[in-house]
Amino acid sequence: MPITLRTVVLGGTLLVRATTATAQAADHPEQYSPADVTAGARVYAANCANCHAATGAGVGNVDLRRRSARTATDASLAALITNGIPGTGMLAVKLDPADLKALIAFVRTGLDTTAVTTPVRLGDTARGKAVFEGPGNCLSCHRVNDRGSFAGPDLSDIGRIRSAALIQRALLDPDGSMRPINRPVRALLRDGTTVLGRRLNEDSYTVQIVTDQGRLVSLVKAELKSWSVGTQSPMPSAKDLPADTLADLMAYLMSLRGSVQ
Repeated sequence: MPITLRTVVLGGTLLVRATTATAQAADHPEQYSPADVTAGARVYAANCANCHAATGAGVGNVDLRRRSARTATDASLAALITNGIPGTGMLAVKLDPADLKALIAFVRTGLDTTAVTTPVRLGDTARGKAVFEGPGNCLSCHRVNDRGSFAGPDLSDIGRIRSAALIQRALLDPDGSMRPINRPVRALLRDGTTVLGRRLNEDSYTVQIVTDQGRLVSLVKAELKSWSVGTQSPMPSAKDLPADTLADLMAYLMSLRGSVQ
């Protein structure tokens, strides 16, 4: 029987209990033990990195840091790893239960061994939504469902695809947590027009960005007068927020589950 980790809340703080269970729709662990995540990094390097790369995005449009219908629960992810996907390059990987549990922990924390060191506290969801939509001014950059801006990543399902520790880390350290694919791009066309946006994709010859208005733009690098990619996130750090306000904001973000595609 596959091993899953079940999240419980005690006094507003996320805890994790290891259990043996079949897949359940409510299975959404948020934190894992540092020992498992560290061990999982070694299992990943030995069995997965050759194809999926260190980033987890080395195979086509597959990104192991995001959940899909096939990997919505820890049990379904364990089954995919163990059985593979027939007819594809995803071969079955037979691991002992301890290594499988560790690998899942590493994948669920975004392939980041540092993500489990930050304690996470959840507050009140309604108050967090009020902060997000009000004084936090988060909709000026982000979208939730059909509201907000395209300047930053869509957060409609952030509570499903990211662990609580990773979300909190992004709030406290936006620069260090910003994924390269989301970095801001400034392109100067040969006619003098400046195009600003968030990077969506890039290869040797082209770069695709989305503007703050949601317009998709594909640029040929050789046709640009100049272009640059920023390394600083436009999002301010939440490190100065009161602890209770941060906990409320975290509760709201963790409530955003979208729909599994």
